[in-house]
Amino acid sequence: MKRVAGLFLLSAGLIVVFWWWLGRPVPVTVNALGPGEKIECLSYSPYRDGQTPLDLSTRIDPDRIDDDLRRLSAVTGCVRTYSVHQGLDQVVPIAKTHGLKVLQGLWLGRDQEFNRKQIAAAIALTNQYPEVIRAVVVGNEVLLRGEMSATALAEIIRSVKRQVPVPVTYADVWEFWLRNRDLLAAVDFVTVHILPYWEDFPIAADLAADHVMSIRRQVGASFPDKEILIGEVGWPSQGRMREGALPSPSNQARVLREVIAKAKQEQFQVNLIEAFDQPWKRRFEGTVGGYWGLFDGEKREPKFAWDRPVSDHPRWKLGAAMGIVLSLTVFALAFAVQKRRSIENSSPRIWAGVTAIATIAGGLYGLTIEQAETESLGLGGTVRSLAFLCAAAGAPVIGAAALASGVPVPPFAQALGRRAQWPRDRLALATSLALAIVTLLALQAALGLVFDPRYRDFPSAALTAAAAPFLILTITRGHTPGAWPMAERLGAATLIACAVYIVLNETFANWQALWFAAALTALSATLAASRAARS
Repeated sequence: MKRVAGLFLLSAGLIVVFWWWLGRPVPVTVNALGPGEKIECLSYSPYRDGQTPLDLSTRIDPDRIDDDLRRLSAVTGCVRTYSVHQGLDQVVPIAKTHGLKVLQGLWLGRDQEFNRKQIAAAIALTNQYPEVIRAVVVGNEVLLRGEMSATALAEIIRSVKRQVPVPVTYADVWEFWLRNRDLLAAVDFVTVHILPYWEDFPIAADLAADHVMSIRRQVGASFPDKEILIGEVGWPSQGRMREGALPSPSNQARVLREVIAKAKQEQFQVNLIEAFDQPWKRRFEGTVGGYWGLFDGEKREPKFAWDRPVSDHPRWKLGAAMGIVLSLTVFALAFAVQKRRSIENSSPRIWAGVTAIATIAGGLYGLTIEQAETESLGLGGTVRSLAFLCAAAGAPVIGAAALASGVPVPPFAQALGRRAQWPRDRLALATSLALAIVTLLALQAALGLVFDPRYRDFPSAALTAAAAPFLILTITRGHTPGAWPMAERLGAATLIACAVYIVLNETFANWQALWFAAALTALSATLAASRAARS
């Protein structure tokens, strides 16, 4: 009993140290804003609580816009909008009451009647509030989406320009400006989007600000007679890595601070994307799409302070506490199983394995919960996250109990076959079923990242917590030669093939992909080695 208690305390201590390391604040690299200084401009979309611009029946409550702009007026002097329907025409008069200027956007797409209404409404609004509207942005990335030709767009820009008393521009990703130079004559200034995370060759956070500067110089050299506004630049706080580009709160703070500092140093204008998280974007861009805001989407509170260190896991104490509870459960059940089965003086190797299972699972379970909170989208995503949560908690408990008791783990065909084929030992049956469930979850996630990877997350923490107990069980017990059942053979081959492809596709710069591939490899090794022992 004393040995078990001592090992549990060791496990708990390691879990606390791990979470303390995760939660430590990342220092400020540059002071971007002085006392009382504000951000130049912020993209603003008011959608929340399931609202989306794709539902044309959506109507934004003016009181919500007022609340948002009141908050934003404390940090910026300007907001950029993207359309004038669904109640967004109220942004300008409300902005006026808060002393804010507006870069007024109008949305263009394939629907000509919708375009006509957008244009008419934006022109009327601009003529009514010329002292508030700094410029009109005619269309946003319509060339990128392939919904309009450059010629048709230029005609609309010129038409709007003739009817408003403020400058007129068009906004698109920087490459599309370089491909459509004929637009230059139609606009008063050039508005480019530079998003290092979304580049074809993603840029890591520590290089993002320099990349923005390099692209701005390139665009400026191509259009020397026009003012250049960086209409969108930002960084996500959550989501999957793209090569070396890691979304995180600290990286978001770092990129925005460094971009603002360089903009001040070289005296160019920049608009940050975006004010508030927009959950609706997750349906099109995955988890990462909903986390570009400086303010969170629910509480509407700032994610970080400009002059203070930022923690990527501010609730690290809660994560450690949940991990310790899971570790205690693993030890308690393993000890109880040994007592119930009258197993005396089990080898230190067995309890070393139980300790490893408890520590790995306990350390990663809080991360699994964090990922479930941010990555669950819709019914399918929620069910998947719940399944991984159950696997990350259940597999360590079952695996440790099986290790402590010495029960064999039947092949999948036996555990999933007719009732008459089931093993008599319920723990043996539960262990085989748990391994089968973890394998199915791993296959679903791995195949998704092979065939449709761009917006999918890596459930690395959950899979590691769920797969590690079975690998430890296999290593601790060893194996003897035997036949290799077909289900386990196919599962192992598919997982290892997926792991290789994911690493090559995501590159070695993506440590999330490397971690996930390692977890797939561990599970594949388990299916190969442990199955051979149980013909």
